[in-house]
Amino acid sequence: MTPWILVDSAQVPGTSEELQLYKRCDEFSIKLKGRGELMCSRVHGSEVALAELGCSRLTAHSAARVLIGGLGMGFTLAATLQQLGASAEVVVAELVPAVVEWNRGPLADLAGRPLTDARVTVRIGDVARILTAERQAYDAILLDVDNGPEGLTRKDNDWLYAVDGLAASFAALRPLGVLAVWSAGPDRHFAERMRKVGFDVEETRVRAHASRRGAQHTIWLAGRPV
Repeated sequence: MTPWILVDSAQVPGTSEELQLYKRCDEFSIKLKGRGELMCSRVHGSEVALAELGCSRLTAHSAARVLIGGLGMGFTLAATLQQLGASAEVVVAELVPAVVEWNRGPLADLAGRPLTDARVTVRIGDVARILTAERQAYDAILLDVDNGPEGLTRKDNDWLYAVDGLAASFAALRPLGVLAVWSAGPDRHFAERMRKVGFDVEETRVRAHASRRGAQHTIWLAGRPV
């Protein structure tokens, strides 16, 4: 079997954790050093589903404003752009600068170079800062940060999935806006916290692989009422 080759590595800001980008033939993998794989280019069906489900409820696709927390390999961003019109705006918050550079370099063709789309703005930094700074600014917020509510890479990410973080997402959404959250697995308490801050919540299980094979991941769709 062809071995994986280390392409690059980068420290996660504010932690001692290290992200590693690997390549094997035309396949890429981002791993957390010493703790396993975070994502793989061969398996991204649930990342696409996050965008499709999150944008499906938008009432104004043509001029929608969407915030994506976590760039990953660009699959969620690319799928989001496919759902939106020419006047839409997509803001991508990515904590690790190297991940953005990987998406402009070795990973660029995987999702069709979505970072070159004029509708996209990239902000380097914690998505939490955007959520706490902006009010009723977005029609949809798509969060694919860490491994979901049960994070791996950064303890501060827990705030996003706690009541205070969910309240910040609620406040950053416009009326009838949607918060969509990706998770590697279920969390029976998470939906309760979402409802506590005022969201109407739906939980969906989707396949990690586009062919509907392999592991299942969880996506929560939380609507902000009028």
